[in-house]
Amino acid sequence: MHFNLIEILAAFMVLFAIIDIPGSIPIIIDLKSKSGDIKSAKVTLVSFLILLAFLFVGSPMLGIFGIDVSSFAIAGSFIIFLIAMEMILGIELFKHDAHVAGSIFPIAFPLIAGAGSITTVLSLKAEYQTINIFVALVLNMGVIYLVLRLTSLFERILGAGGLQILKKVFGVILLSIAIRLFITNSGIILPNAR
Repeated sequence: MHFNLIEILAAFMVLFAIIDIPGSIPIIIDLKSKSGDIKSAKVTLVSFLILLAFLFVGSPMLGIFGIDVSSFAIAGSFIIFLIAMEMILGIELFKHDAHVAGSIFPIAFPLIAGAGSITTVLSLKAEYQTINIFVALVLNMGVIYLVLRLTSLFERILGAGGLQILKKVFGVILLSIAIRLFITNSGIILPNAR
């Protein structure tokens, strides 16, 4: 068990892209206008605890069902692929109920700690050490807290066009991550891969 800055950075970028807190700003703004105040600290803490639970007990839980982490990672690559397609094409494959009031649901779960991020945390365990994923998760929670606190400011700075561009860019990154996860865990070797 040792810290690896490259693994931390890679895991951070993967989690940042899959959680896509900048892409969720329009949904958060909509919820804020309907339910009033969003409790940033509470949302961040609940999201962190959900993802932390899957980081530490996700694999043993999968073992109960006879599923290994590589198989789960391949399944996760399909989910990440679909989320990326949503972001790139501007379509909705996964339904988000944006009309329910409250900070915990639907922001903490399933918007931040949803199927995609839970799958990603488990999938990352197939490639990176747990301590590095943990540090990346803590850093992501810091970013999430800041974004939740400064949602209105981000909306003014980026504008609708800026948010859409950000979403498309992270969609392409996620698509690449999904393909790499699938190839790594399926054992396929590409002739020109480095």
